[in-house]
Amino acid sequence: MQASVFRLSMAHPGDVSALDELFAKGLLAPEHIAAVIGKTEGNGGVNDFTRGYFTQSLMGLLGRKLGAPPEELIRRIPCVLSGGTEGVLSPHYVVLARSGTAPAAPHAQQALAIGTAISAALPAEQVGRNAHVQSVAAAVKAAMAEAHISDPRDVHFVQVKCPCITSARAESAKVRGQTVVTTDPNRSMALARAAGAFGVALALGEIEAVDESAMLRDFGVLSNCASISSSVEVEANEVIVLGNSRHWSGDLVIAHRPMADALDIGGVVAMLGDLGIEAKPQVSAGDLPRVRAVFVKCEPDRRGAIRGQRHTMLDDTDINAQRHVRGALGGLVAAVIGDGRIFVSGGAEHQGPDGGGLIAAIAERPGSAR
Repeated sequence: MQASVFRLSMAHPGDVSALDELFAKGLLAPEHIAAVIGKTEGNGGVNDFTRGYFTQSLMGLLGRKLGAPPEELIRRIPCVLSGGTEGVLSPHYVVLARSGTAPAAPHAQQALAIGTAISAALPAEQVGRNAHVQSVAAAVKAAMAEAHISDPRDVHFVQVKCPCITSARAESAKVRGQTVVTTDPNRSMALARAAGAFGVALALGEIEAVDESAMLRDFGVLSNCASISSSVEVEANEVIVLGNSRHWSGDLVIAHRPMADALDIGGVVAMLGDLGIEAKPQVSAGDLPRVRAVFVKCEPDRRGAIRGQRHTMLDDTDINAQRHVRGALGGLVAAVIGDGRIFVSGGAEHQGPDGGGLIAAIAERPGSAR
């Protein structure tokens, strides 16, 4: 098996022309697409419909190419979008593709491995609760198995998209005689992210058991590989596992590091160093083409200070705190990489160190022929 990664720009949230061009040039076969992760220019909130717009456009294109109904493809191909391209962030999407079959014997060195899974639809009454955690954990394990990754230490990034509780979904649960964990859509997104992070941590052995009461309370319970999003356009947990495996071939590898806080440029540089890429202070023009994708998860420090100095992200009623931190981290990481096409997602509850987050990147290994 071999993984391919394409980072494509978009002119608007429904623009999939760059992907169509890859098909036309024979650079990518539609049937090889495993998953898509991207950034759209919406607000990232409950009413951000740019994510659904892109998904509709993508599945429409793939439906025409594969001769399959888009509603079938959407249940088969995870498409995880994060809204909000504040500051220097540039709208883009990363296409993760795979081809070939597993070798009879493992290769001498590891290469990028991709695994995906989509859970059964999650009823509103399960969102943000233990059943949600178990659903994500099972999907992560299934994705790891598909990627031929047996050792959790070889997993470097787990992207999960979870459903949230809208007013309509809450009312539907009530009609069925069920209660939801909250009727506030925004809090439901936070609880969904927490449950997703707990599920990843459980699957990777970062925690041994689940204490539902610890969600959004004990931030020492966390996963250093999880990136969780929640939104209205999904009804199931969509899981993408990225790691390295000797059952895969090719020149691509992935690395990750936790970020201690929103100023942790050292974590960015260290992660690049793990990939054999130097930043002095920025990635060189020669090394930049080696970087295929960058993923960041971040959170405004809930204590109201960064390295002892007060920040005002949590107190600004004009600009949402998540938009603040996406802009800040986007600027920091893009400056080091030298490219604004960075996937930066806020809402990092239980994802990396409290007040910080994590960063991962896919790159060509040193000495690879282009």
